[in-house]
Amino acid sequence: MLDQIFNSPFNVGIEAPVVLLILIALEAVLSADNAIALAAIASGLEDPKLQRNALNLGLVGAYILRITLILTATWVVQFWQFELLGAAYLLWLVFEHFTSEEDEEHQHHGPRFTSLWQAIPIIAVTDLAFSLDSVTTAIAISDKTWLVITGGTIGVITLRFMAELFIRWLKEYVHLEDAGYITVGFVGLRLLVRAIKPELVPPEWLMIAAIALVFMWGFSKRTEVELPTEDEKVELPTDSEFKEPEEATEVR
Repeated sequence: MLDQIFNSPFNVGIEAPVVLLILIALEAVLSADNAIALAAIASGLEDPKLQRNALNLGLVGAYILRITLILTATWVVQFWQFELLGAAYLLWLVFEHFTSEEDEEHQHHGPRFTSLWQAIPIIAVTDLAFSLDSVTTAIAISDKTWLVITGGTIGVITLRFMAELFIRWLKEYVHLEDAGYITVGFVGLRLLVRAIKPELVPPEWLMIAAIALVFMWGFSKRTEVELPTEDEKVELPTDSEFKEPEEATEVR
């Protein structure tokens, strides 16, 4: 379909805008699982201000790594070992999550940090592992480096705001964090299959459909708000218990 549009005699400079829109749409769709993984990592810091700083600084590092990956993509794709390392890292994140100790609400959790500088490199490296999948898809669509860089830049900006939204949603929905890590596992398995047997890699639409179904489950149940117990309820006085104010005595 894209080839027919780009090779059409009516194509007067529309290739770049169309490809850019496609890259932005792909970044938005493929960044959902990335965003929730980064949100779960940033949530390992207790202070909301530190969470925002971790996302900001971590994604600055992630952006530098992503641009480096784009500029060296034609070289990187020749080595399946990079995808194997990315797959191993993502699958390790999933393993760490589902084998972690449950909290008081009987839920697993991501890594915990005592310092901002512990979270920043994890965020940057996690985005790089996801980028091995998204950048490969991007360069398959366009061989124009500036287009891929522009799409990647917009993708990182989108990722920043999506991750902050997910930090809030993680507290509101019971299954959302587990759903996010399941989709991280999908990306890890996809990279693993691509490294070992590229012809068995599932099509992109199937991957997006599977991620959408898992996220539907993730948003299916809200966190229950605890109501006060009988002992915690504050009893308000009834009308009969109110006493009329005594009339002020007249001072002579």
